[in-house]
Amino acid sequence: MSWIDAYHDRITSADKAIEAIRPGQRIFMTGNCAVPKTLLAELVRQAPRMTKPVEICQVLTIGNADYVQPGLEKHLRVNTLFISDNVRAAVNEGRADYTPCRLSEIPLLFTSGTLPLDVAMISVSPPDEHGFCSLGVEVGISKSAAASAKVVIAEVNLQMPRTLGDSFIHVSRLSHAVPVDYPIPEVTMGAPTELSKAIGRHVAGLIEDGSTLQMGIGAIPDGVLYFLKDKRDLGIHTEMFSDGVIDLYEAGIINNEKKTLHRGKMIAGFLLGSQRLYSFVDNNPVVELHPTEYVNDPYVIRQNDNMVAINSAIEVDLTGQVCADSIGPRLYSGVGGQLDFVRGAARSKGGKPIIALPASGTTSKGESYSRIVAMLRPGAGVVTTRNDVHYIVTEFGVANLYGKTIRQRAKALIEVAHPDMREELSRKAHELKYI
Repeated sequence: MSWIDAYHDRITSADKAIEAIRPGQRIFMTGNCAVPKTLLAELVRQAPRMTKPVEICQVLTIGNADYVQPGLEKHLRVNTLFISDNVRAAVNEGRADYTPCRLSEIPLLFTSGTLPLDVAMISVSPPDEHGFCSLGVEVGISKSAAASAKVVIAEVNLQMPRTLGDSFIHVSRLSHAVPVDYPIPEVTMGAPTELSKAIGRHVAGLIEDGSTLQMGIGAIPDGVLYFLKDKRDLGIHTEMFSDGVIDLYEAGIINNEKKTLHRGKMIAGFLLGSQRLYSFVDNNPVVELHPTEYVNDPYVIRQNDNMVAINSAIEVDLTGQVCADSIGPRLYSGVGGQLDFVRGAARSKGGKPIIALPASGTTSKGESYSRIVAMLRPGAGVVTTRNDVHYIVTEFGVANLYGKTIRQRAKALIEVAHPDMREELSRKAHELKYI
């Protein structure tokens, strides 16, 4: 039987495909901008027949979250390995679960049998002439999940870009194929703010010509990109990237030619952005997507000389502990790939791990507070330990903590804290005998 005949035998409707899921099974649902919306809606519709909850393993998801509405946890129970805003309330109300895990190790949970998968629900592009579908904008976790699941249910979306790299699955691996045709969800950012530009200017000052960059999406990465226009020969090796790199690539600033691993290529695990990004990466040999256990492996990351990792934080204490996943005991996001890239960049020849954050924040009541703190809030999670931290950057400057004593760290961090809060931080640092 040819692959075409085998593929046509697997084509079915969403309701028939979801009927393959049984009560009490564990399923993986691909995330980011590749959430299989038609299959998910059908799973919610069929939820009442799940007399024992189906466990939905996921990472970050974009879009509607009807599947975590109150009461549905009796039938569908989410176990998220990164908390996105659409499931945050459910996690903190006890209606969904959170499993802390470094992004590089999530696929191992599936392949090792720690979290064995009965079903993988994925999104793919239509098959090429050889019967291979691309996993499109989300390869990172999805490829390994699909490889280890007993049953693979795929939405075959005519509008999914065909990304290259280690990004393919053959139609023979699909148990059920559900044809769909809808635009890939877009995540767009506005212009950088004055605050993000101020932080970005300091971060950009640490980036040398020929560096390879890891950065995500958001105001601070966009602020950094704004100040890279005078750089040369930059490269990309990152868990994800967005529209911001396109202008720098088209201007020749990002050309990947000085990379020491995958020279000439942008390497990532997944993509978040606009239709402009999806059109840019479609069948583009400059961009390669690979599984997260490769992209985020610190040993792989370190092979890029001059690797610069740029990550964010919720708060940093005066010893250098970085909280990035919770607000006190309230779970907010997750470990993600921060520690993977901090450790990889630290071991890179000429590498620089950077944590960038605003020096202060504002509460819902309009009160200002420092994000450089004497001690982390009770219950706060440490993502990057004080043993791993190197550079902390705010809008007020750069604190290099690597190889520094607690006394030196405290002084350096107070100098990049908000000026209105430095006196109080100094007082607390004296009380703690840091200085």
